[in-house]
Amino acid sequence: MINTDFLNDGSQPAPLLSLDGNEGPERFFNRELSWLEFNMRVLEVAEDPKVPLFERLRMLTISAKNLDEFFVVRVAGLERLVRAENFERTLDGRTAEQQLAEMAVVIDAMMQRQQTCWNTLSTAMAENCIERVMPDDLSDEERDWLEQKYLDSVLPLLRPMRVDAKHPYPFIPNATLTMAYRLMRPKETEPMDVLLPVPIHVKAAYELEPFVDGKTRFILIEDILDMFLEMLFPKCEILGKCTFRLLRDSNIEIHEDADDLFGEFETALQQRSRGAAIRLFMSDCSASKLCKAIQIGCDIDKDDVVTVSGILNLADYTDIITKRHPDLLWPEYRPRQPERVRDFGGDIFAAIRQKDMLLHHPYESFDIVIDFLRQAARDPYVLAIKQTVYRTSFESPIVEALIEAARAGKNVTAMVELRARFDEAANIRQSQLLEQAGVQVVYGVPHLKTHAKASTVLRQEGDDLIAYNHIGTGNYHPLNAKIYTDLSLFTCSKSIARDATKFFNYVSGGIDPRGLENLAIAPNTLKSKLIRRIEREATFGAEGQIWAKMNSLVEDQIIDALYAASQAGVKIDLVVRGICALRPGIKGLSENIRVKSIVGRYLEHARIVCFGNGFGLPSAKARVFMTSADWMYRNMDKRIETMAEITNKTVHAQIMSQIMAANLADQSNSWVLQADGTYLKNTAGGKRQFDCHRFFMEHPSLSGRGSVGAKDVPELAHDYDS
Repeated sequence: MINTDFLNDGSQPAPLLSLDGNEGPERFFNRELSWLEFNMRVLEVAEDPKVPLFERLRMLTISAKNLDEFFVVRVAGLERLVRAENFERTLDGRTAEQQLAEMAVVIDAMMQRQQTCWNTLSTAMAENCIERVMPDDLSDEERDWLEQKYLDSVLPLLRPMRVDAKHPYPFIPNATLTMAYRLMRPKETEPMDVLLPVPIHVKAAYELEPFVDGKTRFILIEDILDMFLEMLFPKCEILGKCTFRLLRDSNIEIHEDADDLFGEFETALQQRSRGAAIRLFMSDCSASKLCKAIQIGCDIDKDDVVTVSGILNLADYTDIITKRHPDLLWPEYRPRQPERVRDFGGDIFAAIRQKDMLLHHPYESFDIVIDFLRQAARDPYVLAIKQTVYRTSFESPIVEALIEAARAGKNVTAMVELRARFDEAANIRQSQLLEQAGVQVVYGVPHLKTHAKASTVLRQEGDDLIAYNHIGTGNYHPLNAKIYTDLSLFTCSKSIARDATKFFNYVSGGIDPRGLENLAIAPNTLKSKLIRRIEREATFGAEGQIWAKMNSLVEDQIIDALYAASQAGVKIDLVVRGICALRPGIKGLSENIRVKSIVGRYLEHARIVCFGNGFGLPSAKARVFMTSADWMYRNMDKRIETMAEITNKTVHAQIMSQIMAANLADQSNSWVLQADGTYLKNTAGGKRQFDCHRFFMEHPSLSGRGSVGAKDVPELAHDYDS
């Protein structure tokens, strides 16, 4: 029996495995295989009948999108190593070739499960009066309506491409669903091949007007294109048909010493869009001449062609989800507005002056972060604003607020990270808009990606210049803030203000941030400070305790420090949503370490670490930190990150005794990592399971409660799932 309630179950897992010595590569899990395990957990949510039907479909599409990105980034990278005859081994002792072989088996099983899941969901949707309609099932009225929709919304965007001796094989965009036809024209003796890529602005599925009462009926785009192919190619006989998707290597290389950094990025993005083909997914027609022609035309090896019996573009099927069936979605949740801000009539500066305030997104509104900057832009006493921009929305209210502030005559500095993967083009655009408005835009320290999330507002108050700081664990992205769980710390602490000044001087001027009082900054001091804290906890032996929460845990020096602490008797509980290279439950190595992963309605994203400091956890004397960094090499050595220690008593209690405690207590959304690398879903507690996401939706946070007060931490309980 697996009990995922780490908070109330003090027992440590019985060691499942023994290793031949505890210093070899076997003490680590493989990074890539661990990620695939994470995506399997996403898929398991899609398979869970207790989850609302459309939310299951959403999770299925997320698992498909995740797998696409895994191919174009991770698989492509390993294949480059193989071609370069690089035989270096990972921490766990595998070569790139060995990893690819093992990954292929897991990926094949995952893709089959995705198709099975789609079939299950299709059946369940039909039972809920949501049906896929085939062309032959359409009434004359429906066909006429659909034809008009095709003429108005689809046909103008289509770009049919003929392929023959006079027309070389066209470029096929990355991940685009493409229809291929072999046609015979009247009075001609040789067939022609035609490719019809589905444009990115065309939906994967179109909902028919409700001609049948009480039912939602949809038709897939490939069926629509088949129906009206005659309009494009009149009187042609269809000799063969195939559907395919091509995935391309999405790695880009940037020469940061280039004189024109924008031009360098734009060139690199063009190269990415035309990256080498790495996988060709095709409908089940591998024996046909048409499919062989596609393989040759795409210049891809036969071994990299994958035949799919089912749906090729599952990642696009969110188009089927409709608000017409609210019973098939999670109940709508509106983020809370912090009571403390309301107490001060919406004056965020006054609320922060009273004491530090921590917002827990998405349970508390991200609008406060935006309003913080808007208020600063319009406040005559604000002199300057400094802001990092890593990811944000295309029409970003954050960027709009910075532009408004610059136009109001304030000194505004924006540290824009152009290398946010797959958001590079959007960040280039934001940089141009900011510069046009008079914002000083900087691009960070060469060869380091700025991943830290921070802003500083400098306000003249009498004879004093007061710094109001925001430090976050997530991105300044309003849409992500609705599904990612993250932390936003607002403070006018003088020590954090001094450190924030050094941080911004570092990212804008390359000035080494020495003498930090509260913040730790990667790659300078963050990893060493973490390891020192872990080592100090080890000095307390069995009285030591560590809680930590992150997205990924890979960094070997930190893992080895955790192993050493476990051997010293320290009880260590980790919530690692995704990749975890640490191996728990190994005799003599990690007997005192437990690891769980939470995957549910929201995407866990906040990074937290609590050290008992010899007093156990939770404790008012514990050391509590929040950070933008996962425990990975890239975060510790190749990125600029921040880690802030929490000194305010209320925020300290909120993070440790509310947020971390609820994550540790969660049963409903939790899987426990085993010593053999498998993850087991909770089976303890019968039908009554604690759900941390529901807990946070139902209970206000401590630091935002305002005049209502917070005499104690809300009890970790709610109406349990039945």
